[in-house]
Formats: sequence, structure tokens, C-alpha cells
Amino acid sequence: MPSTSPDQGDDLETCILRFSDLDLKYTSLINPSSSLKAELDGSTKKKYSFAKKKAFALFVKTKEVPTKRSFECKEKLWKCCQQLFTDQISIHRHVATQHADEIYHQTASILKQLAVTLSSSKSLSSADEKNPLKECLPHSHEVSAWLPDISCFNPDELISGQGNEEGEVLLYYCYRDLEDPQWICAWQTALCQHLHLTGKIRIATEGINGTVGGSRLATRLYVEVMLSFPLFKDDLCKDDFKTSKGGAHCFPELRVGVFEEIVPMGISPKKVSYKKPGTHLSPSEFHKEVEKFLSQANQEQSDTILLDCRNFYESKIGRFQGCLAPDIRKFSYFPSYVDKNLELFREKRVLMYCTGGIRCERGSAYLKAKGVCKAVFQLKGGIHKYLEEFPDGFYKGKLFVFDERYALSYNSDVVSECSYCGAQWDQYKLCSTLQCRQLVLTCPACQGQGFTACCVTCQDKGSRKASGPTQDNFKEECECTARRPRIPRELSRHVQQPVSPEPGPDAAEDGPVLA
Repeated sequence: MPSTSPDQGDDLETCILRFSDLDLKYTSLINPSSSLKAELDGSTKKKYSFAKKKAFALFVKTKEVPTKRSFECKEKLWKCCQQLFTDQISIHRHVATQHADEIYHQTASILKQLAVTLSSSKSLSSADEKNPLKECLPHSHEVSAWLPDISCFNPDELISGQGNEEGEVLLYYCYRDLEDPQWICAWQTALCQHLHLTGKIRIATEGINGTVGGSRLATRLYVEVMLSFPLFKDDLCKDDFKTSKGGAHCFPELRVGVFEEIVPMGISPKKVSYKKPGTHLSPSEFHKEVEKFLSQANQEQSDTILLDCRNFYESKIGRFQGCLAPDIRKFSYFPSYVDKNLELFREKRVLMYCTGGIRCERGSAYLKAKGVCKAVFQLKGGIHKYLEEFPDGFYKGKLFVFDERYALSYNSDVVSECSYCGAQWDQYKLCSTLQCRQLVLTCPACQGQGFTACCVTCQDKGSRKASGPTQDNFKEECECTARRPRIPRELSRHVQQPVSPEPGPDAAEDGPVLA
């Protein structure tokens, strides 16, 4: 099986992964819709096979599970969909039959990147010769050159944080133009596997967004590598990495992928760029602004709006006092929310915040582009950094996170309640109905009475035996979603708080996100 595209130059002939090392005979099962081919020009059609193989191999590579024995031999294991695979044929068959959609989207992404690279190669050729970034980056087959030396450490030191609280979770992002996100994807996959890290990392031409967990040694080495890497060393600093107690056990697996956006707002970065965000405020500066806002006798008549850019199930368990918390389920709904409520922001000073700062980068850029606000500010480092400095400040309740911990606690305030009895409660669980992925707040007393679903409809489904193989069909079709508007309209300038049940996070939409 050839590992290169037959009609590419040196830049495209070197594939991210060595396909000759993989048995790809099952890739014939991957049949993207004809619409994808129809959208491509003649030149790009010839590269389709190359892109499909590359996408398939990348996906399989992200499922590799490092083992202690891997330090001594070449034995490989793969984990996907909570299943462990011990040979290449079985993992390839599983990916080809169960993840065709992901391969399809990854193939499309690679094809788009190839098209951009080819169309601009002539105009960039002379500039590339003088580009220092080109000179400092290795070729794609030299990913190993950018992995840290761990020979001086006992393998157990790198994985000790997987099953207890000895480990750590990192949250970070970096907006900067990346010419070859596919190479970065391969490198990040290899780096995380090398350090036994799990988590989610999104990569695009606009930058990188990640949250990873592992031992404290592993996360320290990861940060050191990121801060020394040529493409990021001038844009990232140690303070850009938010840390919390956790470990590799906080994530079911490692997922690294290339997307159009590093946080899914649903609008092309070409239309709304990260390069035109709101004014960044440090946690102390933001604290003073919130203090001034809350001290006003009539906040309704204030020229300031404190805007929560997160999803409603996040703000439900923790938020800043006096904030406007949109009742939206996904960040991709945020632009539509702004458009529908544009008059609310006219001639206002808007103070925006989110978990780690990343959603505010482009969210503030979108709001600024509307030209109605007096000024737009955003909390640098997000709630995460604010709580590190002001654990007993104006943020009350827990901080929602997109991993198996669900939330971090910095203070003793409980601002939410049990969906069934109304008692104070802020610990999320997944709906007990297997086909539902929504989150539910149900206290121990109500759980003891069997109230473990997100709504009556799901509770009813859960009490009946499922007919047929429906466990893999995750749908959010129940009372929780049917009775709530997709994009709410604020009726007045009064502060809004989410009051509906809690549809859970959509992993494909919000993950790694995370911030």
C-alpha cells in the first residue's frame, strides 16, 4: 500500500502516518456521500484516496493505548467505544463500520487543507524560503524529534495519577495561525501517548484548544514541551495553563482531531476572526468592574451587562452574581442569541466571561462586529483564573467542566436545586435512560425514590425494557428539549437565569472545550 499521493510534491508526499505500517484493506467500507466528491474540483478529486487513508490512519492512531510493556516492545493496543482491541484488523474493522461519519468529516477537512495549500503554494513559495517557522519545524516523519526524553523516569511515575487524586488536569488554548494542523494533530497524539495523557484536543488553522489529564510529572513535561515548541513559545506562557486536581481517569480516552474551529461557534474563522476580540481584563480588573456593577442601586438601568457566554447547564450550578445567563444549550447558538437580542446590548458596556476564556475570544469578536456596544470586555483566563485569585469573590457555586468530574468546587455556595423536590443540590448525573445524554440534578433522597431521569418521559422510558438495539442511538428527544426554545428572546433588561431542565453536553459540539 503506497504511503504517498502519486501526484504531490515533497510537502504532500510525506504523510502524517506511515500507512504501510497499517492494514487498510477495510477502508473500502468507508463510503462518503457523493456530495463530497461533487463539491471538489478535478485536481482535488485525484487526492481523495490519499485524504481518506490519512483520515482513517489518524483516527486509528488516536485510539492507541500506551502500555507499560510498550517501553520494552512494540506491542500495541487500541481502545474505542469502551472496547479494547488487540490487533490492527479488529480496530480497523470497528472504525470502518462504526465511525464512518467521523472519517468522512476528517477526510473533508484534510481535502480542504490540501486545496488551500496547493492554491497558495506558488504565492507562498518565495516567502516560505525566508520564513523562520518553516526552518524550525521538522518534516512530518520526524514527530519523534519533538517528544521529551522520559528515559530517566520510571514508567510508573508517568501513569501514577490515572486512578487517584495524585494527578492533574490541564486546560489551555492558543490562538495563532497554523499552516499544517494535520502535522500538529499527529504530534499532539504522539506526545500525549508518550506521556500517558488522556483528554480532548481540537486543532485548526486558527490554533489549538485542549484539556488533558495525567500524572503531575506528565502534565509538567507536557507544559514544558508546549512552551518550548517553536510555533507556540511566543504565544503561550505558563500562566495560560489552568490546572486542577484530577488525572487520566477524568477522561475515557484520548481524542485529538482537526476541525475548522478550535471552539465550535458555528461561524467560519474567516468571517469572525480571533484577531479582533474584546478588551482583556485580568481577574483583579474584572473583579473591580463587577464590584462597581453590583454596587449600583438600579442594575436594570445600568449601562453595563455582565454576560455569561456558557451553556445554561453550566451557569445553572455556578455563575457571577447579577449576570445575564442565556438559556442556550450550545455555544454554536450564541451568535443567533446575540442577533435575536441585539437591542439588549445597544450602547452597553459588556463584561463577558466563560470557563477558561476561549469562548469569549470569538464571542466578543462577534458581538463587537455588530457595532452596537459601547465597549466589550472579557475575563482573561476565564472563571478558572478568577477563582484561583478570588475563591470567595463574586462567582458563586461550582465551575462546570467537560470531563467526568462535571464540576470543580472553590467555595461552599450552592446556587442550584434538585429538579424533583427543590432541595439545594448541584451534583450532576447523566440521565438514567441509556438513550438520553442529558444531565440531571437529583438529590440523594429523590434518587432513593427512583427519580434518576431528566424528565417524566425519560423516567417512563427507563422503566420499560428497550425493544431492539437502541443503546447506541443517543438522542435528545424528550420533554426537556421539546418544551424549550432553541434561541430565547430576553423580554426585558432584567437579569435572566436558566430555569429549564438540564440537557447534557454534546461531546461533538462542546468538547474539548471546554473553556
